[in-house]
Amino acid sequence: MSDTTTKTLQYRLDGPEDAPILILGPSLGTTWHMWDRQVPELARQWRVLRFDLPGHGGAPAHPATSVSELAERLLATLDMLGVQRFGYVGCSISGAIGAELALRRPDRIASLALVAASPRFGTADEFRQRGVIVRANGLDPMARTAPERWFTPGFAGAQPAIVEWAVQMVRTTDPGCYIAACEALAAFDIRAELGRIAVPTLVLVGAEDQVTGPAEARTLVAGIPDARLALVPGASHLAPVEQPAAVTDLLVHHFATAWFNPSDTSTSLMVMPDRMDRPMASAPAGPVAEIAPAAEQPQAVTTGRADPYDAGMRVRREVLGDAHVDRATAAADGFSGDFQELITRYAWGEVWTRDGLDRRTRSAVTLTALIAGGHLDELAFHTRAALRNGLTPTEIREVLIQTAVYCGVPAANTAFRVAGAVIREETTPET
Repeated sequence: MSDTTTKTLQYRLDGPEDAPILILGPSLGTTWHMWDRQVPELARQWRVLRFDLPGHGGAPAHPATSVSELAERLLATLDMLGVQRFGYVGCSISGAIGAELALRRPDRIASLALVAASPRFGTADEFRQRGVIVRANGLDPMARTAPERWFTPGFAGAQPAIVEWAVQMVRTTDPGCYIAACEALAAFDIRAELGRIAVPTLVLVGAEDQVTGPAEARTLVAGIPDARLALVPGASHLAPVEQPAAVTDLLVHHFATAWFNPSDTSTSLMVMPDRMDRPMASAPAGPVAEIAPAAEQPQAVTTGRADPYDAGMRVRREVLGDAHVDRATAAADGFSGDFQELITRYAWGEVWTRDGLDRRTRSAVTLTALIAGGHLDELAFHTRAALRNGLTPTEIREVLIQTAVYCGVPAANTAFRVAGAVIREETTPET
């Protein structure tokens, strides 16, 4: 077991001290215990290191708002332990961490397995909406819907104790760390970089996964040059929990046969010990297919001061949501197109990207300015933006009360009606 700081992660070690290191990373809302059924077999051959995400499983609640920051904390943990080279298995968000490590620090990873992963997890809107719901209602809505996201209906009905265990894992997670992880997934997108992952990779997915399913897995396999696909029948998102034996066999086979060991490795561990030279416990649970190398991605070349348009469009989408921006840009024509470009480049690219204020503060200022100017037609979507930027319904209420004093009671009265309807719509969990 471990003590942690803000720069490291809570971890646990199992297996022989002289064996190669194999890391197991959990999905969002779970703990290292999601790998309990794999550890006895894996620990026969590897020194297994499991970690918890910040605020999960009793780990200190130090939020990390990007996948790269989570990867840096894991590397700091490994540096503290003197681990230089390792195999890596990551489920869902931890799969993103593994892909990030393979892209940024390929010298550290000997072999990679991505479980229930994706080069882009849904849409940014979906994960920011989760953050809005958690800020308003806590983690109970996420806990109640976890079983249907994580397990097949048959498994959930037959294993009520495991379902309750899963629900309690979510309920005991720190809400701020959960929201930060949602923000990290919202910003994660490596679709254009898959061709640069140069380590042997197994992409493993439950055949019935409705969160990051076979389609996302095939996108990974098509993009990563040395990747194979393993489809696990009868499993949904948490395949290691639902089909533990099949997943264990696939991992043993992959890491025993696809451990890249360059001659200049900095580790003193023997990465292919004799005890790995034994047959698999059983046959793989699904097809494993070879794929062709991905096309090389062109590298952009820029000179001079960067055009703020691209940064503005990125921030505009993050704040207002893809659906709103898509509607606005789709409606642009020869008359209004230049105006849409202007506000993207200057309002969003020059002002909203400035460092002087955080987005929460900018949203509070914007709400106040809209009410003061009587621009209530834009108040609804900027209320949504304020929720996405981290303001709680209580904080928005206080902003509106403040405007009643300085902008007038009639303006605030209308603002409460508009903002209240948006808040009810955005913070009511789906049933």
